[in-house]
Amino acid sequence: MEEIYKKIKDLRKKNDMTLKDLSEKTGLSVSFLSQVERGSTSLAITSLKKIADAFKVPITEFFDNESNQNFIVKKESQKPFKIEGSSAEYTRLAGNFSSRALEPIIVSVSPGLVEDNVFSHPGEEFYYVLEGAVIFNVDGKEYLVKAGDSLHFPSQLPHYWSNPLNQNSKILCVLTPVIF
Repeated sequence: MEEIYKKIKDLRKKNDMTLKDLSEKTGLSVSFLSQVERGSTSLAITSLKKIADAFKVPITEFFDNESNQNFIVKKESQKPFKIEGSSAEYTRLAGNFSSRALEPIIVSVSPGLVEDNVFSHPGEEFYYVLEGAVIFNVDGKEYLVKAGDSLHFPSQLPHYWSNPLNQNSKILCVLTPVIF
C-alpha cells in the first residue's frame, strides 16, 4: 500500500494541486487526504476511485503495472491482494491493454463475512460462484447463489453481499467499468 500513497502524492504534485484542490475534486477531507499521503490511514477502494477520477487516471495507475502483450495472465503472475476495510481477497485476471472494458476478478470471501457497504455505480456485474455460496442483496432482494450458480445485474441497483457459510467461498466476478 505504501506505493499507492506515494503515487497519490506524486500525482497531486505533478498536477500542481494542493490538498484542498484534491479535497474539492473528491469530496474527501483535507485531513483525510493528508493522512493518506503519509500512509497513516487505510484507504477504501471507493476513496481510491474518487482520487483516480480527480486525476483523470484509471485506478490501475496506483497498482503495479505490468504490460501484458500476449493478452494472457499466467497463474504464477496472479497476485492476490486485499483492500483496506475488507476481509475479502481479490485476484486480478485481466490482461493490460487500452480500451479494456471488463474487469474479471476472483474474490475469496471469508466465512461469515458481510460486505454491507451498499454500492451503486454505473456499469454491470456478473458473478459465478466457484466454491461455497454467497448471498447477494440487489435492490432490496436477496439471492442465494451457490457453487455453479451465477448472478448478473446492472450495477446502478443498490447491492452488497455476504458469505453465510462457515467456510471460504470463491467467486468469479466480471464487472464494468474497469476499476483495477
